[in-house]
Amino acid sequence: MSMQHALFDTVGPRARRRVAVVTVISLVAIAGLLGLAYYQFYASGQLAPSKWRELLQPATMRYLARALGNTGLAALGAAAIGLPLGLLLAVGRLSHRAWFRWPATAVIEAFRAVPVLLIIYIFMFALPQYGINPDVYWKLVIPIGLCAAATLAEVFRAGVLALPRGQGEAAAAVGMTGPQAFRLVIFPQALRVVIPALVAQAVIVVKDTAFGYVVSYSELMQSGRVLVANTGDLIQTYLVITVIYVIVNIIISRLAQRLDSVLARKRAGGGRRFTALIPGRSAIQ
Repeated sequence: MSMQHALFDTVGPRARRRVAVVTVISLVAIAGLLGLAYYQFYASGQLAPSKWRELLQPATMRYLARALGNTGLAALGAAAIGLPLGLLLAVGRLSHRAWFRWPATAVIEAFRAVPVLLIIYIFMFALPQYGINPDVYWKLVIPIGLCAAATLAEVFRAGVLALPRGQGEAAAAVGMTGPQAFRLVIFPQALRVVIPALVAQAVIVVKDTAFGYVVSYSELMQSGRVLVANTGDLIQTYLVITVIYVIVNIIISRLAQRLDSVLARKRAGGGRRFTALIPGRSAIQ
């Protein structure tokens, strides 16, 4: 199953024509908006070389590079919390044991309902009153990681439920225990199904690091505010930061496509090995 087919059914000839027409109209509309924006910036003098000179200074570029590195560190920290915790919560919600399923469900629903910003405020203002006062990095990363874990738990659960029930039964038929079947058969296939959703969540995590300005963590947005306060070049600074975010998200999408290809090759190899365990069966699909 390709990444596109995990999201959409294959369209027919009429649907392809409609998609082509809508695509052309969208491209024309986007080109018109970009042209209008360029004209407005040009007419107001925002494209004058003097307005961009400060951003091209080596010191400013190094400053933005450090901010990008801090954004990456915050996103990686949130992912390091969100991925394993999300998987644990998904396993809990899928469990047949009520003492495991109900707490996991409560945690998932709570952190899906509460905004990230509110949790950041709790870490900033409420927890320090009880002697819990982590570094500004963790005041940003932990709330983002907790909210991402709740969403990822539902993503993983949906991927597992999307698989045919025969997957687990086939694994049991060759002597696998429940945890072995989940780790070796079910989860790898569910992971490949949910890669598009994981990419979307990764992009959200990167964008959520922009809340760093709340805790004065020097990621891209906070560093942009400092630059604007010193240079007054608001439009130029935030245009550059916007381009950086777009490039980062494109890189994440390309990495996800690469991961999808690697998992597809491993799945093909794993399928051949698994077939060898079951005489008389061509493959477990």
